[in-house]
Amino acid sequence: MNRPKINFRYSVFFFLLSTVCCLLSTASFCEASAEEEVLKIQKAYENIKDISGDFVQKSYIKDLKRTDTFKGQFFIKRPMKMKWSYKGENSQEVLISNEEITIYQKKEKQAFKGRFDRETYGQAPIALLSGFGKIQEEFTVSEKNGKLILKPQKPMGGILTIEIEPSEGEFPIKSFTINDSLSNRIEMSLKDIKVNTGLEDKFFELSLPKGVNIFEHTP
Repeated sequence: MNRPKINFRYSVFFFLLSTVCCLLSTASFCEASAEEEVLKIQKAYENIKDISGDFVQKSYIKDLKRTDTFKGQFFIKRPMKMKWSYKGENSQEVLISNEEITIYQKKEKQAFKGRFDRETYGQAPIALLSGFGKIQEEFTVSEKNGKLILKPQKPMGGILTIEIEPSEGEFPIKSFTINDSLSNRIEMSLKDIKVNTGLEDKFFELSLPKGVNIFEHTP
């Protein structure tokens, strides 16, 4: 059997993450305003059982000197069930169910299975979006250019800052951007968000077609 063409650990990080170059102004806002926005987000997360919607990811990876755009749909059932469906030529599905992650690449007819843990994948947007209800516990927060600037209190996979653009809708986050120590910049924009639609556990079960090569990853 041929070995997979990509490294399991880094394929998840770089394929899921996306970046966009933005201009940052020098404007600053009061600490009280940032705290109010954080409390608003955390209060919303207290009542969220599941989230679904569309996403657009734009990524600039410095070493590749290239910007890529990915689009698709996401589904999250808290605390740790997620499904991300990427559309387009390189379509794939990423499924996380508690401590297991599966990546199914349709075009290559191959799938990767492994253990999901916060130390390995906690910096990925799919994990961050599920965990933004604990902002005050994990980040130091300020506000700049109308966005919340989150700095991890502990090492988090090379992340320097996360910028959150708040939303006035039912779901309190419009987009978020990740800046890492390698000068990569990652932006995920969310739209058509639906909250508490009653997603069932079986929705997060992936049935692979016959003929798919499955590669198991052991940390």
